[in-house]
Amino acid sequence: MSNQEKNAYILGTDKDELYRLGLQHQVWASEAQRGWNLAQFSSGQTILDLGCGPGFCTKELAFITGPEGKTIGIDRSESYIEYLNKTAELHHLNIQGTVADFDEMKLEDESLDGMYCRWALAWLPNPKEILAKVLKALKPGGKMVIHEYYDWSTFQTEPNHPALTKAIKATLKSFKNSDSEIDIGRELPRLMEELDMNVLNIRPMAKLVTPKDATWHWPKSFFHSYFPRLIEPGYLTQGEVSEAFSATDEWENKKGATVFCPMMIEVIAEKK
Repeated sequence: MSNQEKNAYILGTDKDELYRLGLQHQVWASEAQRGWNLAQFSSGQTILDLGCGPGFCTKELAFITGPEGKTIGIDRSESYIEYLNKTAELHHLNIQGTVADFDEMKLEDESLDGMYCRWALAWLPNPKEILAKVLKALKPGGKMVIHEYYDWSTFQTEPNHPALTKAIKATLKSFKNSDSEIDIGRELPRLMEELDMNVLNIRPMAKLVTPKDATWHWPKSFFHSYFPRLIEPGYLTQGEVSEAFSATDEWENKKGATVFCPMMIEVIAEKK
């Protein structure tokens, strides 16, 4: 895996990030599977995994669609699509891995039975345009299952530690200063209705964990990957990052410590 794809993903595409994404998938896999079940994704269908990354969800979807169906994984990272294609070959899965920017991706009209995406729209300046492209590719009755942030500011620890809180707030500020909307989840029900889709299901997805929970390693791995990236653009100093890491270690040893991860939302919508 290469980390030279500077614009492919906000946290890069090296082996450390590959591991972090695998850990992240373990945390959210049950939520994804619940959404797929609600949308009735099944054998023989063609499902798009939009922003598939290395394909942890794509692989699971391919087992659902089976040998008579197809799963399409689209991502702009060549490294991740290469990894996905090797996974497909290893497990003899019918997966079509495609390297493409969402603005340039080619989808055949009314060719899809469903689409899934997780944290793909939060990094786009034009999510409605991309959703419209996917909508055109859906068959009537086809469904979108989308998991995105609803309120990233809910990312908080108890007890509060000023150094760690400062780094978390700096992270959110960096997101808010981008040309995308980190909390795109709150806009999705409206966007779906504006696209004349039927919104079938909306549910919040929250993770409240302690340092003893395996889930804690997901936000912790994000801290270690992202906080240092805030030094160059000036959101944090090297000293503040070091203080945040020390605060994280200190917090882990506090009795009764908890962390509330950013609030997520699931939106399932159907093409009329």
